Amino acid sequence: MNLPNRLTILRVLLIPLCVLLIMVSWYLPAAIVFALAALTDLLDGYLARRDNLVTNFGKFADPVADKILALSVMVALLARGLYPWWAVCIVVARELAVDGLRLVSVEQGVVIPAGTLGKNKTNAQFFSILSALLFLPGWLTMALVIVMSVLTIISGVQYFRGAGDLLKLH
Repeated sequence: MNLPNRLTILRVLLIPLCVLLIMVSWYLPAAIVFALAALTDLLDGYLARRDNLVTNFGKFADPVADKILALSVMVALLARGLYPWWAVCIVVARELAVDGLRLVSVEQGVVIPAGTLGKNKTNAQFFSILSALLFLPGWLTMALVIVMSVLTIISGVQYFRGAGDLLKLH
């Protein structure tokens, strides 16, 4: 197993620790663990492309790890009253819809590539979560959550527009 894939697995392994730290109200250590997990996302992609180590496992596991990380921490923050429920609902709805679309596309032999907007969406999710964990000013956290929500919706719409003929009824 190559280093980028190990970093993806490390990201997944850090999730329970981060959630546990949130649930016991140790927000600064949770923010540190979360930031480390988020950094593995940047590093694994960079290394995989730089060293030509892109694998099918990485193509699958990397976005799944991102989703599990973001959603798990958002739900933990929601449980502590530190993240808005409506933003979590937007993210859950988008991710379920896009994953469903990906399943349909794979069945038809079509690959819908991840766009830059999707990566920006993930980064916006990570920044909004860090803002909440670090108790940055409420207006800033809310602004980041709103930007993240808008990017989440737009990137979801972009996936469906890119699907084109896949969703046409015959």
